[in-house]
Amino acid sequence: MKRTIYILSIFSLTLLISCTKDFESINTNPNSPSSVQPSLLLRQVIYNFGEEMSYEGFVAGDLLSQHRTALDFNLFDRHALKSPQLGGNPWPIFYKNLRDNDIILNQSRTIEAFKVYEGPALILKAYMAAGLTDLFGDVPYFEAFNGATNMVAPAYDKQEEIYLNEGGILDNLDKGIAAIQNYTNAITLEGDILFNGDLEGWIRFANSLKIKYLIRISDKENVSERLQELYNDNLYITENSENAIFNFTNSNPNSFRLSQLRAGDFNNFVLSKTMEDILIGLEDTRISTLFKPFSNSTANEYNGLLNGIDPTSTSVSLGNYSLAGTAFREDSSTLDANFITAWEVHFALAEAAEKKLITADAQQLYETGVTLAFEYWNTALPNTYLIGNAAYNHVTKTPLEQIITQKWIANIINGYEGWIEYNRTGFPELRTISASLNNNLIPLRMPYPAEEETLNAENYSKAALNTDNNSINIPVWWNE
Repeated sequence: MKRTIYILSIFSLTLLISCTKDFESINTNPNSPSSVQPSLLLRQVIYNFGEEMSYEGFVAGDLLSQHRTALDFNLFDRHALKSPQLGGNPWPIFYKNLRDNDIILNQSRTIEAFKVYEGPALILKAYMAAGLTDLFGDVPYFEAFNGATNMVAPAYDKQEEIYLNEGGILDNLDKGIAAIQNYTNAITLEGDILFNGDLEGWIRFANSLKIKYLIRISDKENVSERLQELYNDNLYITENSENAIFNFTNSNPNSFRLSQLRAGDFNNFVLSKTMEDILIGLEDTRISTLFKPFSNSTANEYNGLLNGIDPTSTSVSLGNYSLAGTAFREDSSTLDANFITAWEVHFALAEAAEKKLITADAQQLYETGVTLAFEYWNTALPNTYLIGNAAYNHVTKTPLEQIITQKWIANIINGYEGWIEYNRTGFPELRTISASLNNNLIPLRMPYPAEEETLNAENYSKAALNTDNNSINIPVWWNE
């Protein structure tokens, strides 16, 4: 079920108040919007983060995930990640919104009328912090975000501590749920474009995130008992009507950004050869939803390009490759900013069951996840799909490969999720790119932005030392 939310022009005001261009001003901004109503700021944080990361997902995350590839302006696609072009610099998106979210959190703890915002703010903090550290590894966290502390050069915290310590990801999810359950006042949550003020929706959201993050760290921590409890309680997102999403529209100000950019920018991105091979191999009908037949085709065919070409030595014709489907430009009202969905939760639980971390029917969870993912992408599920090459117990593919591959397909434009999951699991198998600028290695982390070396030099130097001079080939903690 689609939920259409119209974000009003008040965003232009809060954007002007809250936007910053560098880490120093993010952490010290003396004009931070502490007097802005939390309803406006909550709406702004959710919308800005969802819109920005959906754009990043299309122009950068999908390149790393090999969902699509870039014809030009593609140093990022060639894995020169320190050279972001049309996208590829999510660092300020995280810090700007984490800072503004902490303003909501502080207001909720100091003003009784705003207490209802505490639980959602804690949950959003956990969600954005996880996305940040899963991309970069060790990052400024416990001393960051709050400009009132005058902490202009926050220390880099270890990813393990960001996940596990008090005030970290899992702790904030627990505290966020407790804050909602303990809330007894009658004041409603306003500005909530994810769940329209439904606090039970936030609890399902938090529990779904717990499942996701416990699976993510399951090679480092014993998470079986906690996962089993979450599964048994069944208080997580189970169907698409409960998804943590908001809808884009077909017109400004809420349309998908790529649908409003000039055609040349949009047409720079085409179907990846990796994505083509996987979808065609599965006889997956979502290919006609996610992509268009290439214009030079005479038989309604799809054609992908190997990632990471060198445009100075390789000439390609746009008409020979498949562009993104109508949902990404002509009809973005069918597109969502995706925080977490029922299909992602079911795939995570299927993985947990397959690995014997929980007692559950892994195949049933997998097949429900596939069904929900087709529904989410507005595509009819073929009757033979789950007994063909996408079958859970396929003769040439392991169940884990099937689970992660299906999650990877559905995660198109969802930030950098497909790439993160590939680094965690090795699935699906990605190709060696055409003209690598990273010695034919798939990167393991995003590099710290160049501004950090200037603005937070002492702490940056320590973090750089721990990552072989800010190398993109050093794994994050849960992947070591």
